[in-house]
Amino acid sequence: MSWEGADWLERSSREQEEQPGLLLELLRVSQGQSVGDIGAGSGYLTMRLAARVGPTGRVYATDVQPEMLAMIASKIARADGSAPNVVLVEASERDARLPPRTLDLVVMVDAYHELARPKETLAQIATSLRPGGRLALVEYRAEDPAVPIKPEHKMTLAQIRAELDAAAFRIVEVHEQLPRQRVVVARPKSD
Repeated sequence: MSWEGADWLERSSREQEEQPGLLLELLRVSQGQSVGDIGAGSGYLTMRLAARVGPTGRVYATDVQPEMLAMIASKIARADGSAPNVVLVEASERDARLPPRTLDLVVMVDAYHELARPKETLAQIATSLRPGGRLALVEYRAEDPAVPIKPEHKMTLAQIRAELDAAAFRIVEVHEQLPRQRVVVARPKSD
């Protein structure tokens, strides 16, 4: 999604449609964790993650669009700098620019299907995870015709499973509790 469509990311109905509080519970995000928000967009989840991990935690908010990162920086400034635990990272299609063996969790909300080089990105994510670290893909359910999202922005569980398997990840949890999205949690097979 282009930064010019960021208003959609901040729509008032998003809280009800996606239930980010429930997502953070399902992912067991807690104080002191280091979390990567890959494809962070306008920072909708970034700010929630920052509050959840607290001052002893860290959130690496990455995006390929500097305009999106500027929106997150603006949110932090409007919050009186109350998210000093957020590190903004301008990624590229070829380099996720994540610190090695640092992250407890990497989350991608409605972003994985947009990746230009998913296998490369997943390999980089694997190297950024600490032992026991997890990857969470949050994608609209393609199997559900009632989900009002264009088909190219949805994924089936079979698609996710095949892509993660090919990238040396194994699925450890699947959550279907969100209204429109599925949460797939995986670990590197090397763990």
